[in-house]
Amino acid sequence: MTTDPARGASVDLPLRIGTRGSPLALAQANAVARLLVERGIVADGCTEVTVLRTTGDRITDRPLAEAGGKGLFTKEIDSALLSGAIEIAVHSMKDVPTQIASGMLLACLLPREDPRDVLFGAASVSALPHGAVVGTASLRRGAQLRHARPDLSVINFRGNVHTRLRKLTEGAADATLLAYAGLRRLGMDAAGGAVLSTDEMLPAAAQGAIGIVVRAGDDLASRLAVLHDPATGDAVACERALLAALDGSCRTPIAALAETGDDGGLVLRAALLSSDGAQRFDAVRSGPAADAARIGRDAGAELRSAAGPDFPAWA
Repeated sequence: MTTDPARGASVDLPLRIGTRGSPLALAQANAVARLLVERGIVADGCTEVTVLRTTGDRITDRPLAEAGGKGLFTKEIDSALLSGAIEIAVHSMKDVPTQIASGMLLACLLPREDPRDVLFGAASVSALPHGAVVGTASLRRGAQLRHARPDLSVINFRGNVHTRLRKLTEGAADATLLAYAGLRRLGMDAAGGAVLSTDEMLPAAAQGAIGIVVRAGDDLASRLAVLHDPATGDAVACERALLAALDGSCRTPIAALAETGDDGGLVLRAALLSSDGAQRFDAVRSGPAADAARIGRDAGAELRSAAGPDFPAWA
C-alpha cells in the first residue's frame, strides 16, 4: 500500500486495468490508462494493463448467439474485479449485460465514438451484387441485411478486426461489416470501407461507448466521475433501458440509437427483427434527456407490443 500524490489517497499501485487481449480492447484499455494520468487520477507510470481471456474469446467454432447472451466478453473480467485482481474493468458497453452485477458499479462513460457501421466489399448495402456472401457474427447486422436484401447469403464471420479483414481478402466472403468506432480507435479510420448511414444500418445499443467499471464502494468511483460524458450517459441509458425492456441479449436482433435532437432532447430510433429478417418492427421516441430511461422503456414496450405475444420465440 502506498500513497499516490496525484490521487491524494492510499491506493494499491500499480492501478490494474482489466481488459480482453484483442488489439481493439488493448487500444481502449491503453487509452484509458493515458486518460487516467492526463486527468490526474493516477500518477504517470502507476497503471498496468492486465489481459484476461473471456468466454467469448475462447468460442471460435460457432456463433456467439448459440453460446449464451450478453456477458460472454465481460464475465471473467468482472470476476477479476470482484476478486481484487484488478481495480478497473474497461468494457465496450455493447457487450455489457443490462444489469450490472452485484458488487460492481459503472463509474463513468467516456465520450462516445461514431456509432455507425462500415461495409467492406461495396459502397452500400443496395450496391452489393445479387446473391453476395456477407460475413458477420452479429445477429443485428445479419437480420438487417436479410430484411433489406433477402437475396444475400449471410454467413458466420468471427475474429478481431484484422482477422475479419484478412478473411475477406482471402475470399471467405464478398463483404463484411465492422464498427466504425473500433476502426477509428485502431487508427484505421474507415480503412477503405463505406461508412453506412444509420438509416441503412442501425447500430447496436451502446455501440461506440466505453464504460469503466469498479467495485461498488471503491473510492475510485468518485475520482472517475470527472471522466464521465453526460451526453453519452444519457444516450446509453436510453438504449440500455430499451434492451432491458425487451430482455435483449445476443440471441435477439435489436438495434438502437439515441441522439440529441434539435431541441436538445433525446431522439431514440430502435428496431426489433427476426433473425431471418422477415419481420421488422421500428419505433421512434423522443423526450427530455432527463427522461432517457423512460424513453427507452417506452420504445421497448412499443416494440414488444408490435411483435406480439410470441416474442421472443420467433426472434
